[in-house]
Amino acid sequence: MFFSDIHTRIRFFFLLILCISIIIVIRVFYIQVIEYDKLSVLAESLWSRKLPIGADRGEIYDRNGKVLATNLTTTSLVVIPNQIENKEEVAKALSEILHSDYEDMLAHVSKKTSIERIHPEGRQLSYDIASQIDELGFDGVYLVKESKRYYPYGNVLSHVLGYVGIDNQGLSGLELTYDEYLTGKDGAINYFSDGKGNRLEISEVYEEPQDGMNLQLTIDLDIQLAAERELDNVMSKYTPEHALIMAMDPDTGEILAMASRPNFDPNNYQDYDTETINRNLPIWMTYEPGSTFKIMTLTSSIEEKTVNLFEDTYYDSGSIHVEGATIHCWKSGGHGAQTYLNVVENSCNPGFVTLGQKLGTQTLMSYITKFGFGEKTGIDLNGESNGILFSIDKMGPVELATTSFGQGISVTPIQQVTAVSAAINGGNLYQPFLVKEMLEPETNTVVYSKEPNLRANVISEETSSLVRFALESVVANGSGRNAYIENYRVGGKTGTAQKVQDGHYMDGNYILSFIGFMPADDPEIVVYVAVDHPVGVVQYGGTVAAPIAKSILEAAIPALDIKSSTEGMAKEYNWMDVKYHQIPDVTGKSLDEAKEILRGYSLEYSGTGETVLYQTPEANSYVKEDGTIKLLLG
Repeated sequence: MFFSDIHTRIRFFFLLILCISIIIVIRVFYIQVIEYDKLSVLAESLWSRKLPIGADRGEIYDRNGKVLATNLTTTSLVVIPNQIENKEEVAKALSEILHSDYEDMLAHVSKKTSIERIHPEGRQLSYDIASQIDELGFDGVYLVKESKRYYPYGNVLSHVLGYVGIDNQGLSGLELTYDEYLTGKDGAINYFSDGKGNRLEISEVYEEPQDGMNLQLTIDLDIQLAAERELDNVMSKYTPEHALIMAMDPDTGEILAMASRPNFDPNNYQDYDTETINRNLPIWMTYEPGSTFKIMTLTSSIEEKTVNLFEDTYYDSGSIHVEGATIHCWKSGGHGAQTYLNVVENSCNPGFVTLGQKLGTQTLMSYITKFGFGEKTGIDLNGESNGILFSIDKMGPVELATTSFGQGISVTPIQQVTAVSAAINGGNLYQPFLVKEMLEPETNTVVYSKEPNLRANVISEETSSLVRFALESVVANGSGRNAYIENYRVGGKTGTAQKVQDGHYMDGNYILSFIGFMPADDPEIVVYVAVDHPVGVVQYGGTVAAPIAKSILEAAIPALDIKSSTEGMAKEYNWMDVKYHQIPDVTGKSLDEAKEILRGYSLEYSGTGETVLYQTPEANSYVKEDGTIKLLLG
């Protein structure tokens, strides 16, 4: 019995030891194999330290590689409290240099943490301040590299580019939309310390920062600068409430320029209110478009074959009556008998009401929807508005009439530009975009390229061709004559939209606009200009906005290498216009013959001889009366 009990106890004890051993082995295996990485990191964190090295944010370029947003290298102040012996002395010295509160600085240097960043007063320090701190020579006080965003052109393209915060995070514009691509990965200097935080003489490990992706935009800086200049001029001359300019390639949806006033300098965004910073008017602002919207009614009517521009006529008495409402023409007494091409040239409201009536509510609204109104275009910027359309079931004859000439609905500038682009490019509605390519930061090789996004085909090429013809005629013979450019084919449409406040139209308060394109036969650029309530000028889009658009189009000629043409419509001049005439070809003529043919012009000669070898401007070009013609003789 006793023997049996002893053996039982031995076996029990042996099994107990065996179980404990197995548990220990399993635990050791778990710690050494499964939990090794985690525990290793925890152990290393007790004696390893990191001094951060900020990565550069990706740069932003225009379509030709000109830098629009880059980085400046600055320094940032960090402290390691355990390495600071006399905390009061260090806090006093640093607070004096940084002009900050002593108690706050003392709290920083006394904090129970392995490393403390002095924020915000110790961020993005100037060279002078950093030098003063470095000369102190305090243990535990470090200056580390930090990147600061810099916009070399100041307030140019400010709403599109946006701005970044002190931690290099995108807060608006493209900086926000593409923040995850622009933001790099910070590096560090790894070193080792003892339990008291003192630095050990062990090799340091350098973790190289990874810079963010670079962005190449569709923006053409030359056209953008022209837009910015014109906006500065209009603000100075007319002191409007707002003003904006947009330009787009109608064949791709690429935005070539986008600017508005008021604007801001993203280098000093703290100096501006949030309303100014956050409102990118070309995509955010909604308003009744006025006569520029007539392009949609015109296009829909041609596509549906409800009008023949050249044969169908309309007599404008100065007004039209629709269900008890009287809609007036801008011209007192009306335009009289007109073809519908004249209706377009004269921007005749009653004539466009009849176009809308021929189409009917369902058809007109279906085209307006097809052209993208009432929904966001999808441009790669945040803050875009939808606009407001009438609900079809609430549209009566009066609402149909006012919609026909751009009143009673609300649209955004970007919607108008994309819709008109589709009307003149053959019927293709493209999604507008700003970022063309993403580039690898070290080699600038393309890692992503944006292709044009065709959303829909809305009309035929035949219709589009007729729309281009009609709008070229508006500039040559109608309300858009102030956008005419000699020797280039320009089409466009003016707009004068009365503003609404509290449900009522305001007296004498208009948004004046013009949308134009060039060349009229094969457009390469569409420009939209809107000026909100200019002061001290006749309130017509053709008076204020059309000349601005002309300046932008003139800037686009060299920027886009647009060729001149003598095949466009000749301008119908009035007594106020500076007149231009086509000059004849005098090459091969004798000098005396050339003088006789070119009588009235100022002639300049180069070379010797009695025969004209070359002339500039070339034959059939339009030259201002009493203009200068240069002849090469031989």
